[in-house]
Amino acid sequence: MSAGPASPPAGLKITNTREPDVGYNCVVCVKQVPDTKRITGQAMKDDGTVNRAALPAIFNFEDLNALEEALAIRDAHGGTVTVVTMGLPTACEVLRESLYRGADRAILITDRRAAASDTLATSYILSCAVKKLGADIVLCGRQAIDGDTAQVGPQLAEKLGCPVITYLEQIVSLQGRRIEVRRSVGNGHEVVACELPVLLTVMETANTPRPQAARRVMKYKKARSLAEVQKLADEAMKNDYEDYTAELKAGQVEQYCAKLDQRGLLIEQWGLDDIGADLAWCGRDGSPTKVHRIQAVVLKGGTYKELPPTDEGMATLARELIEDHTIG
Repeated sequence: MSAGPASPPAGLKITNTREPDVGYNCVVCVKQVPDTKRITGQAMKDDGTVNRAALPAIFNFEDLNALEEALAIRDAHGGTVTVVTMGLPTACEVLRESLYRGADRAILITDRRAAASDTLATSYILSCAVKKLGADIVLCGRQAIDGDTAQVGPQLAEKLGCPVITYLEQIVSLQGRRIEVRRSVGNGHEVVACELPVLLTVMETANTPRPQAARRVMKYKKARSLAEVQKLADEAMKNDYEDYTAELKAGQVEQYCAKLDQRGLLIEQWGLDDIGADLAWCGRDGSPTKVHRIQAVVLKGGTYKELPPTDEGMATLARELIEDHTIG
């Protein structure tokens, strides 16, 4: 680790005076991740990192559970569910899927200056977005399958100045400004309570995400962000396909976005300037985590060794695994 700035800029606490009888404003932070179940030798780079382009991108599993928890809160108590993701414009796919499942609003945070952000910079950028939105309850998946650090949720709560409850299994009660939840503690669980606002990290065992609603799929499958519309316009100006509208063929991106907005199909797109982020805390400059060495263990087909099913065979296997630093 190298030393970073001493402390984040002040003023990131959530302030929300929403009355309980009008529901709760829930903000869900989601992430598009590579499907790590399909990692093979061909999906690894020479330096041991994952070649994301070689793997299909999917909705992070426990973020789906966080979304479901937020939708259940809205269904029971009223309010809104806003889904936020940070990444390239291709991450809009998880935002559309969130809309298919019932989210009210979808926001993409994308900015070249946010590239190479570690968990510290990511949580700072998300905190700026949440502060702009205001929230009663912020929900995240316990962790992302591409990093498995489980750091962003707690770091985000720290920057927002609100309580955090991790490893959520069940919301026991939610009344007024007080929430009581059951959280996992390994071989058991504990019930904890706090005042809102609060940040919750949700486990896969908390619920079963609802399926996509056919009616919402038909409505939101054409939802696009500004970056996606710009890409469509570039393609339309190069190709004379009938599928493209007159606005796209003429490169009239703003007019096309205005029509999408009127139909509720414009995915909001925010840059770092839109959320008032301090660039010193974003991207590579705001990422003190430095990777000094990566060692990847990839099992390739055809490379195997048979050992006798004896105590001596097991001892030989354990010794080789320890010597190769696979275990121990």
